[in-house]
This record gives sequence, C-alpha cells and structure tokens, in this order.
Amino acid sequence: MVNRAVILAAGNGDRFQTSTPGSKLLQPLLGRPILVRTLEAARDAGIRRATIVLGYQAERVRAIVEARPPHGLAVDFVVNPQWHLENGVSALAARRAVGTERFALLMGDHVFEPTVLRRMLRLAVAPGESLLAIDARPATPDRADEATRVRMNATRIVAIGKNLRPFDALDTGVFVFSPELFDALECAQALGDTTLSGGVRQLAARGLMRGVEIGGAAWCDIDTVSDLAAAESALGATTG
Repeated sequence: MVNRAVILAAGNGDRFQTSTPGSKLLQPLLGRPILVRTLEAARDAGIRRATIVLGYQAERVRAIVEARPPHGLAVDFVVNPQWHLENGVSALAARRAVGTERFALLMGDHVFEPTVLRRMLRLAVAPGESLLAIDARPATPDRADEATRVRMNATRIVAIGKNLRPFDALDTGVFVFSPELFDALECAQALGDTTLSGGVRQLAARGLMRGVEIGGAAWCDIDTVSDLAAAESALGATTG
C-alpha cells in the first residue's frame, strides 16, 4: 500500500489569466483552493502524507495550505528554486523527502476522482514498475491538443509526449512511481530534457511504465479560466 504523494505546485500558471494576480493553485474551485482540492482527493484515495513542491509564491501557497490542511493528511514542503524550468526539475526536488519508498505523484492543478488513485495505490506491481492513469476514451481535438499523449503496447506505455502521433490515450497526470523515477529524471536531464515526461520515457524504454485506464472517471487539467469552469462542472456532477 502506497501512502505518500508528491504534489507538484511550483509553477506560475502563466496561461491562467485573471484580474487577481497570484498562484493559479489558490484560485477557488467550488469554494476551496484548487491545491486544497487536490490534497483532499489524495487523502480520500488513501494518501496519508503529502510532500508539496513549491516555487512561485512559495510562502503564500504554503500559508494557505497550512491554514486549512485536509484532516488526516500530514503535509511537508520542499522548495524548487528553479521553478521556472520544466516539471521534471520539481519532481526531482522531492527525492530526499521520498527516499526509497513508492509514491504517488500528482499535479497540483489537476482535478481527478479519488477512486482512480485509490485503485492504483493497491495494484500489485513488478519490481521497479510505475503506473500512469490514462484516459483511452476518444478525445476531442481541443483536448488532445492540450494534453500529453501516450502510446501503448497492451498495458505497457511505450511512448509519451505532447506531439506524439499516433497515440492511444491521454496522460491524466496521476502517477504511482517507484523511486527509480529519480535516476530516470537525472538521465533525461543529462540529455537536455527537464520534463517529467522525459523521465517517464526513460522508464518506458526499460519496460517499467504501465498504463491504468480510468474508465468513465472525470479529470481535468486546469490551465485556463475556462478549464476551471469545466472542472467545476465535472466535479459538481460527480459530487452532486
């Protein structure tokens, strides 16, 4: 059973344009900050400790979380001073906090149903194997253009990338990783790729990435104000 999550919350969300400046993750989603919603979903899935990787407006984001931490979830923080770089750098910043245990890795700005992660936390895995929740449903062109794409061979992920063609599914941003991720990220960065997908590609090349289909579950990557409205609609439908 995996009980730790790493939450990537370092970016500045420059595509999220509103009249009130500040971290996108602090924008309200059905009355609570987006980041708090992500933490609550992790807790409801069975996570008991979350390491939040901070960067942009780190002190403000930390203060909001500490003011209203989800009940039953212990939270600690690490800061990525290079938060302006790709998300693989933020993931690597959590290495010391994670140590040698398996862990979930979540995007602070992704909304997802806890049942998806709950099932992943309990799946039997091979040594060194990591998991990614994938959406294999037909995607609209707009959604496919925005999302990271995944190519599969049976249950194995064999390729991942924003511009991948052909592709079989979309990356939902919900992972359960073995600690081998950190060596994979360092290898990718040595090749000039600082994305999280770069580390995933390294693992996939070794046959260590499995896709877990989410079925009919809802999820949303909140990049823009219109994405926030869509997330509120989706979350309201699943909780209403």
